[in-house]
Amino acid sequence: MSASADPTLSVLFVCTGNICRSPSAEGVFRALLVKRHLDGRIRVDSAATDDYHVGSAPDPRSVEAAARRGYDLRGQRARLVTPGDIEAFDYILAMDSGHRRRLRQMAPEALRPRIGMFLEYAPDLRLTDVPDPYYGGEAGFERVLDMLESASEGFLEYLLTAYPDRLIAR
Repeated sequence: MSASADPTLSVLFVCTGNICRSPSAEGVFRALLVKRHLDGRIRVDSAATDDYHVGSAPDPRSVEAAARRGYDLRGQRARLVTPGDIEAFDYILAMDSGHRRRLRQMAPEALRPRIGMFLEYAPDLRLTDVPDPYYGGEAGFERVLDMLESASEGFLEYLLTAYPDRLIAR
């Protein structure tokens, strides 16, 4: 996949309102890149399929749960995914099958292979969808972070294997 001539890989995490799951995925993955000394080599962002919360900060419960694990979500603001994002990002990773369906409807057929499920990179979880913690309690946000951490590790390992010349040899 190559979204542009830019040698930097790019990934967009997508959920419904871009206030719980996708900003958490963005924060977890960014922190993993820093930990592995790969920050700046992969462009990371998140967006929403629905415009419920555009311009809003992540849900305070997401921010608090992430902070307990050392992730900082405070600078993020919800935004709506655009057709331009489908062209601009190498990987568009949906948090659930409904998001993937919506993204595939937006995308020209040639770009649909860029759209996948984030939990595909955590096969040990044996799940396809990251559940929405919005209407639940604190434990739901912790469970989501567990899933996102696992998928982030798997996704980064995939990228390192698929693009060693772009990520390792610099």
